[in-house]
Amino acid sequence: MVLPWSGPRARVLSGFLHEGKGINEFPLEEQMMTTAGTNIQAPRILERAEAPGSMLTNTAAKALAVLRIATGFVFLWAFLDKTFGLGYSTASAKAWIHGGSPTKGFLSSVDVGPFQSAYHSMAGTWWADWLFMLGMLAVGVALIAGVALRVAAAAGVLIMAMMWFGEFPFAQHTSAGAPSASSNPLTDYHFIYAVVLVVLAAAYAGHRWGLGRVWARLPIVQRHRWLI
Repeated sequence: MVLPWSGPRARVLSGFLHEGKGINEFPLEEQMMTTAGTNIQAPRILERAEAPGSMLTNTAAKALAVLRIATGFVFLWAFLDKTFGLGYSTASAKAWIHGGSPTKGFLSSVDVGPFQSAYHSMAGTWWADWLFMLGMLAVGVALIAGVALRVAAAAGVLIMAMMWFGEFPFAQHTSAGAPSASSNPLTDYHFIYAVVLVVLAAAYAGHRWGLGRVWARLPIVQRHRWLI
């Protein structure tokens, strides 16, 4: 194989290739240099990379890290406030630890959309409370730590989708005929959060200011790439 540059490094790489070694057997920095100057495609480079590499600037990687941590705190804070009744959206008397239900208020008040009756039947049930709260905690911790972002994105998108259908922005009026207060038929804050989660997972946002690189090296994660 003829490399499109010259010098000692090129001769070393050419020797490796003549010996039958694949591009993935080079050290990471050699892989990045080789793929940057040629059409050689090294699979899953970003999944092994120490940093986002040539696809992202340092500034963009830092911005994504800030977005990841801030989004994670949104989920984690919702869990903490509903669990302990910190006095923001949940009063102390209605805290989960004091017998309150994290889902009853929202689900029982749904008055738009195709799933009103289903949401009303789920409101306040123990399994709905536990699934919702564990989901919020897991997504928040995963985002802040920068690990399992694909799993966190899937879980977070599911939570946001259920809440989106609960408010159902398409509806201009409630089932009682009152204005629904929807300001956009599609892109509400649940939709934006879902898009952010997908972007963070796709961009390997846990690599900067997170544990994403350490997490990606774990044997179980190497065997099951969906855990990244």
